[in-house]
Amino acid sequence: MVLAAGLGTRLRPLTDDRPKALVEIAGHTLLELTLSRLKSCGIVDVIINTHHFAEEVADYLLTHDNFGMHIEISREEILLDTGGGLKQAAHFFLADNTAGEPFLLHNVDVLSSIDFDLMLRQHRDRQALATMAVQDRPTSRYLLFDESDQLCGRRTGISGPIEQVREAHEMRARAFSGIHIISPRIFDLMQEEGAYSIIPVYLRLAAADESIISFAADHFYWRDLGRPEQIAAASHDIESGAFTLA
Repeated sequence: MVLAAGLGTRLRPLTDDRPKALVEIAGHTLLELTLSRLKSCGIVDVIINTHHFAEEVADYLLTHDNFGMHIEISREEILLDTGGGLKQAAHFFLADNTAGEPFLLHNVDVLSSIDFDLMLRQHRDRQALATMAVQDRPTSRYLLFDESDQLCGRRTGISGPIEQVREAHEMRARAFSGIHIISPRIFDLMQEEGAYSIIPVYLRLAAADESIISFAADHFYWRDLGRPEQIAAASHDIESGAFTLA
């Protein structure tokens, strides 16, 4: 699932007349870059949530013949955030999935070379409910993991108060990358309704001893694309060869 419903307020004025998914980097939209990356990894069945300029996204996909992929749209009349948006799209992951195969959840406004196959192997080996790609970098909101890479809390900023939900001998602060692998069993455990973030869901489930683990992605390219200056930096990375398009 590609999360693309947000208003893109941090990207203004680029999003004054378009959804953030259709903001361009080096002649490619954020949505195209994400879909091309997924397709290069063998992922061809995708659902995209939309809200802001939703019709433009639908028209764009139609014009490009869905980039040769099977793509569905989950339109949100009101923004449902990451958790609510995922729950609305549950049917996509549960239909004909008797084996309970995990799925990838990917923000449209991140660019990375994270190895999804390696991440999936870890997810399966650890029999995790969810695996979150994380990095050791500065952020305004940290997730805390114990010595076994299990989610055990969160913290705002470098020295903000800690919300600890699981016992741990030591906690390591990591920045979330906006990329997860999730087992469909999570839909049986999502009690929340309406609009809500997936992070409090993870914290609640971690407190109940569900396995929410981290995948160390420090050695991969990753860039947030949420601000105009980050779009410019990513364009330079592509043009200079620091990041290679799929």
